[in-house]
Amino acid sequence: MSNDSAAQGIPAATIIIFRKAPEGGPPQVLMTVRSKGMAFAGGMAVFPGGRVDPEDFALGEELAQEHGLAPDEAAHQIAAVRETLEETGLALGLAGEIDASRAHAARAMLAEVGALAPVLEAFGWRLELAQITPFARWFPKNERIPRVYDTRFYLADLGTGEVDVSIDNAENTHLFWTSAQGALDAAERGEIKLIFPTRRNLERLALFGSFAEARAQAEAIPVRTIVPQIDTSGERPMLRIMADAGYPITAELLETVARG
Repeated sequence: MSNDSAAQGIPAATIIIFRKAPEGGPPQVLMTVRSKGMAFAGGMAVFPGGRVDPEDFALGEELAQEHGLAPDEAAHQIAAVRETLEETGLALGLAGEIDASRAHAARAMLAEVGALAPVLEAFGWRLELAQITPFARWFPKNERIPRVYDTRFYLADLGTGEVDVSIDNAENTHLFWTSAQGALDAAERGEIKLIFPTRRNLERLALFGSFAEARAQAEAIPVRTIVPQIDTSGERPMLRIMADAGYPITAELLETVARG
């Protein structure tokens, strides 16, 4: 990536995967704890995802019109599909003959070839991006952090969630299902650590009693790029986001903010 591109932010895609809670109650979302040695958000609990690769952009250019998307948006959604398979073993946003054993084999192939297109061809799968709903976009370009990602967040649903997941040992140490409020409570107890965008998104997700409610709000509020701003007008500096993007809490004391 050129310096000019880096200044614009590293393009990334993250997917918030829902399932119905086995014991009933609020839906659960899948989170992962990143390896402590990772340059960005090491040791933090985040949603699965990662950067958009050149191969994702190439496939996005090829398939964008078919899916009714701009090539750039198609590339981000493709990255979300690829990263989900890579990091969790779940085949979301895909259609064809898919079962646990084929998903496992596809994940192994993806680890070898590093791109989604050859995997789709080998397994006779096709992209079904209608399974993915745009939810948010975060670009913390005004914060003093060493690596700035321009990240698009998406929603997807597993339904009953009777699917095994397993970690990608290269980047993650632990995958776990939790309600959004459960993750916030765990952070308050010091059991997990959350960076600012993850915390705000969990607070927003905690508003919803089902995946359908989350998707309805996502479809009702157009995705705008959220650029957190440092506000020094009060007694103590705050980190703020816009007030009309669907988030119930829009500011946090700067001194308490966890960054990447």
